[in-house]
Amino acid sequence: MRQASTSRLVALSLALSLGAAVSLGVTRFAYGLLLPPMRADLQWSYTLAGAMNTANALGYLLGALATPFLLRRVGPSRLLLAGAWLASLFMGLTGFFTQAAPLLAQRVLAGTASAFLFIAGGLLAARLGALQPRRAGFLLGIYYGGTGLGIVLSALLVPALLRAAGARPQGWAWAWWALAVACVAATLVLAWPARRLASLQPHAAGGDGQGAALRWPDFAPALAGYALFGVGYIGYMTFVIALLREQGVAGGRITLFYALLGIAVLASSRIWAGLLDRFRGGQPLALLNALLGAATLVPALTAAWPAVLASGLVFGAVFLSVVASTTALVRHNLPQAQWAAGISAFTIVFAAGQIVGPTVVGWIADGPGGLARGLAFSAGALWLGALLAWRQRAL
Repeated sequence: MRQASTSRLVALSLALSLGAAVSLGVTRFAYGLLLPPMRADLQWSYTLAGAMNTANALGYLLGALATPFLLRRVGPSRLLLAGAWLASLFMGLTGFFTQAAPLLAQRVLAGTASAFLFIAGGLLAARLGALQPRRAGFLLGIYYGGTGLGIVLSALLVPALLRAAGARPQGWAWAWWALAVACVAATLVLAWPARRLASLQPHAAGGDGQGAALRWPDFAPALAGYALFGVGYIGYMTFVIALLREQGVAGGRITLFYALLGIAVLASSRIWAGLLDRFRGGQPLALLNALLGAATLVPALTAAWPAVLASGLVFGAVFLSVVASTTALVRHNLPQAQWAAGISAFTIVFAAGQIVGPTVVGWIADGPGGLARGLAFSAGALWLGALLAWRQRAL
């Protein structure tokens, strides 16, 4: 494996990226497309609609807290597959409920499973990048960019199924079931990189996070900036489709908007690879947070279609690279024995921010100013995160 060709490493990264597609692109972000019909059918407030993604983020936090222990017990390859199968199961079960309590519980469980999957995949992607350090940023970007595959799939699948269901009661449930089937198919493909990358485990000095304890204060500015990224970006991904519907944007344009956002995520691995490889401090996290704040604010200020479309393209080209920037920061500044602990630390604060974001934005949206004011809050959180991340220095 250490002598693997670049083409083999890229192929493994692409297959591994299906983990990000399932854990974020489908399990979390497909909900943004399903929120409007579910809210109308189940008569939710925006606060309750946002609470569904808060529940998902709570589960993600619980999963992130448990992941270091599980990595030591079962290793990243087995945890990757377990998380993928569980996420697929919980996605399918979501379509069988209409009451808020079981739906919230399902979102918690899906979030927990997606944390197992996403963190284990990120660790394997970091180890894969270590085999070719000069291309590590690109290989990491491929993994995180896989989220775009899930977003594009959701953009094409969900509206078509909603149209097919027509006025049928709880027609949105068919979309959940179809997405679950797609997750199962992705999980079957994930078995190949999981099996191949299991051989990397013996080469990781110190095993899975069994080195010296991570010093969180060393990364305090970046951790704070990343937490605010969690607060800010999730408001956009949860509510931007609902805002476009409120603005009267046609269904075909919404599908185009979301699909192009996902395609931009796929392209982001190439766009920002050099930035992630060059800087060892918080500069990439700061720059990307600032760009994301600008993209988030645009739909809150104007309904002009070219500007809104540009917002989605910029947002898609940036937001998963923020996640990749924290993995790159860990890889640049910690020994490999601490990579799992470092990635888990950033995932924990990320999840904590996501718990706050959707409910707060939903609560703001239920008041004067509506969803536009909620997205303005999200943009402010992202800009504050950029200022904090800029203070992070290389260790």
